[in-house]
Amino acid sequence: MTQPLERADFDLIAGWVQPGERVLDLGCGDGSLLKRLIEERGAKGYGVELEEAGVLAAIAKDINVIQGNLEQGLAGFDDQTFNHVVLSRTLQTVRHTERILAEMLRVGREAVVSFPNFAYWKNRLAVMGGRMPVSEDLPYEWFDTPNLRFFTLLDFESLCAKMKLVIRERQVLDEAGRLVTEEPNFLGSLAVYRLGR
Repeated sequence: MTQPLERADFDLIAGWVQPGERVLDLGCGDGSLLKRLIEERGAKGYGVELEEAGVLAAIAKDINVIQGNLEQGLAGFDDQTFNHVVLSRTLQTVRHTERILAEMLRVGREAVVSFPNFAYWKNRLAVMGGRMPVSEDLPYEWFDTPNLRFFTLLDFESLCAKMKLVIRERQVLDEAGRLVTEEPNFLGSLAVYRLGR
């Protein structure tokens, strides 16, 4: 997936990673987040990416990346190997949602997940107007989107409760990357969660 150069969710994630921690970035794309975490936080980072173009771009940035399909799990990684396992704007493209979340918290002490909020007011308005939403956080048309799942903050938190995942922190952003503190399920375009057991 092509990613914009500057992403507000990367700022939040970088703020949660302590110096020298081990990070696994699932669906790492071109490795931009890992490069930033390595440079700014001294993180030891590894990526997993399905698309060949992303793998090559990450390698060009000197990122340790493995070409792999998240749908097949994380069997190549031992339990509790990483401080953080990141799934940034990718959960909505994964078919086996519960399995990948469980795997993230098997190989890492903390899972960091960001995803577009389909309950964002502009998305609701688009659907009410008869069209699927297209925005900064949902940049694809209905016919070329990689998204398989369409869910909201409330849907995700309900799944976390079902799986007995602890939400350690939640930050919600609008399309301009500003923090949303009131009515996040309505006013927030992108959600970023820290999860644990």
